[in-house]
Amino acid sequence: MSNDVETKLSAARTRLILDKPFLGALVLRLPMIAADKGWCPTTATDARAFYYNPDYIEGMNLEQTKFILAHEALHCGLSHFARRLHRQKHRWDVACDLAVNPILISEGLTPTQDALYVEEFNEMTAEEIYPCLDDHPDSQTPDQHLYDDDSSEGGTRGGGSGEEGRERGAGTGRPDKPTETGEGGGREPREGENEKGGSDQPRDGSDGKAGKPPPLSREERDKLAVSWRQRMAGAAQQAMQAGKMGGALARMIDHLLQPQLPWRMLLAKYMNVTARDDYNYSRPSRREGSAIFPSLRSHEVSVVVALDTSGSVSDDEMRQFLSEVNAIKGQVRAKITLMACDTEMAEGGPWHYEPWDEFRLPREFKGGGGTDFRPVFETVDRSVMPPDLLIYFTDGQGEFPEREPTFPVVWLVKGKGQVPWGQRIQLN
Repeated sequence: MSNDVETKLSAARTRLILDKPFLGALVLRLPMIAADKGWCPTTATDARAFYYNPDYIEGMNLEQTKFILAHEALHCGLSHFARRLHRQKHRWDVACDLAVNPILISEGLTPTQDALYVEEFNEMTAEEIYPCLDDHPDSQTPDQHLYDDDSSEGGTRGGGSGEEGRERGAGTGRPDKPTETGEGGGREPREGENEKGGSDQPRDGSDGKAGKPPPLSREERDKLAVSWRQRMAGAAQQAMQAGKMGGALARMIDHLLQPQLPWRMLLAKYMNVTARDDYNYSRPSRREGSAIFPSLRSHEVSVVVALDTSGSVSDDEMRQFLSEVNAIKGQVRAKITLMACDTEMAEGGPWHYEPWDEFRLPREFKGGGGTDFRPVFETVDRSVMPPDLLIYFTDGQGEFPEREPTFPVVWLVKGKGQVPWGQRIQLN
């Protein structure tokens, strides 16, 4: 039976490499290790290896086995092990499964009967799904995510992922060092090998199977996050060259490979760069001495802030954004012009704020329709002087002007919407 299971796993991996090269390349990075069924009733991953219960794999057909392998590999490729932060572990694990499974199904893979799937979460990230899970309190992940335990940066244990086997022995079936070429020197170990190339895989479970690995340390998570990001980028490039890259996967990867700097830091950077500060080195009068000391000359900065009121951005998010702009504008002496628009400009606008005025929402906007960015740019074009900067807060879904304006534009985007020009900053 053991040989039949190993043959099935190898065949499934080979088919993924041939048919789905992106997923196959990720799966190839995970050594496949038979686990003690006492702690692993189905499958599991710790971002280093793929652990499986032979009895569970035996009950799957080849197509479902491909799905299981790709499922665990995509968790690693998307760095779900490094993105939980403060979130409650069980709820985060469920959100990760609900983010991964729709992608695999859209790629034509056959899900297992116990796979979590909610159609409304298609093409959403785990971070976007997480706050929506109040309506799905009883969801359980069939696999186990062994990256961390419940005592680290999260809430209490919720079931599903890692409920069994709380005791963790010192010797486990997990490889001791990152299996990335260049991190420990030498090539990446093959399946069943340790870092020295031997086949003495530690066995401390029943029937000689691997025991449960301990959670990752913070340093291990950081190193593996970099490794899997590089692996995912390389796998995506190979798949696109082969012409076998699905649309949902391509959009997800493009979204995740964008710079992940905090949006507040980036917004402050662009507003400070726009500030027209310069030094004056003119010669002082003779009474002040012969030394020339530079003096700072500051000019008032004109900034237009536009809000998408189509309903895609909540009032709370708008208020958080405006409070951030309010904190920055005092530092750069910015005069703010606020505009609000869905398919047309909001009534009563635009609103003007001097550098010393508090910048806040003037009232509740009546929005909720479609999105058209053109009215804002047409209004700005009719003004006497172009602004030094325009910041547009939106989901990026709407009609753009045909021509790029002459003034700089920063798009603060919630979601995966793309912009044809200007600087895009990811909100979430």
